[in-house]
Amino acid sequence: MTRRRSAILVLEDGRTFPGEAYGSVGETFGEAVFTTGMTGYQETLTDPSYHRQVVVQTAPHIGNTGVNGEDDESGRIWVAGYVVRDPARIGSNWRATGGLEDRLATEGVVGISGVDTRALTRHLRDRGAMRVGISSVEKDPQSLLARVRQSPQMVGADLSTEVTTPEPYVVDAIGEHRFTVAALDLGIKRNVPRRLAARGVRTHVLPASSSIEDLLATGADAIFLSPGPGDPATADGPVAVAREALRRQVPLFGICFGSQILGRALGFGTYKLGYGHRGINQPVLDRATGKVEVTSHNHGFAVQVPGGGVGAVVPDQVIDTDFGGVRVSHVCLNDNVVEGLRAVDVPAFTVQYHPEAAAGPHDADYLFDRFAELIGSRTHSKGRSNA
Repeated sequence: MTRRRSAILVLEDGRTFPGEAYGSVGETFGEAVFTTGMTGYQETLTDPSYHRQVVVQTAPHIGNTGVNGEDDESGRIWVAGYVVRDPARIGSNWRATGGLEDRLATEGVVGISGVDTRALTRHLRDRGAMRVGISSVEKDPQSLLARVRQSPQMVGADLSTEVTTPEPYVVDAIGEHRFTVAALDLGIKRNVPRRLAARGVRTHVLPASSSIEDLLATGADAIFLSPGPGDPATADGPVAVAREALRRQVPLFGICFGSQILGRALGFGTYKLGYGHRGINQPVLDRATGKVEVTSHNHGFAVQVPGGGVGAVVPDQVIDTDFGGVRVSHVCLNDNVVEGLRAVDVPAFTVQYHPEAAAGPHDADYLFDRFAELIGSRTHSKGRSNA
């Protein structure tokens, strides 16, 4: 058996983990984060929200089912680096078209295997997400550490323009066309327009730099603010678009990064979580129904509302904003982080997690029905007012 090339992982606080090269040989830097999903590694790798992040898989066995041509959430792998404990030597699945390591190598993704990912995850939980470097060419941890500390931080990173579509495109409705939605692509996953298409929605996906006029020129009945990477405090352009949509009372739905954008548009702040929520098993309470949903997450920032924050119980009351009342509609049961907002006086709502859930549970899929119902109620009332 051929011996693998050695590699090292060095965190910005100096903690070092030895391992073996996995994927491309080389060196990479990013923010070290962990995800608890036991399935869906291909969707994770191709999720634009992981841009400039080095992903640690807490599930020990990765690559068992290989890769295929159907499960990508975008046109490429976006993670800055990949950390696994025990990679599969052979991928086996009837849908597989290749092996995971070969895919990583082809796309130039530097990874490391044989790492004690349990110890690494516990360290990140205790110390928080931090910068990291992986190298299969550098032998000296101190030399790599110096470069880690020179690499950019996630706070203050404006990344949505780096992952957005360069040109607009359209995903047509399945069956009868009921509504048209303009999606501001801040790092959209392919399953979002698929879930809308299943409800008769034609989705126009536009670049992150688009204006409100660009979005409405598609004939949109509503606007969708997509997930994406980076610090929401830097996204002033999308926030301005969302504020103008709120002023015009255009129906709005935001997911994850889009939720933070809409939160800022409503006048709330955002802050960085210690180590974020990433995985497909996060419990969230829907305050409207009292139902607890198992949900898919990928976010390192959250919306700050008055009285809210990690560990603080968010008040269940109407909060006054420039656009009327707003309620915190969903909260994370692990730490009470705001996971959704619902405007009372304008047609807008958000969730911080991923109802499109690829991969993941389908508990929150109903939110796309809620969006369609919101659009329907607004178009019906406009039709009556124009009659």
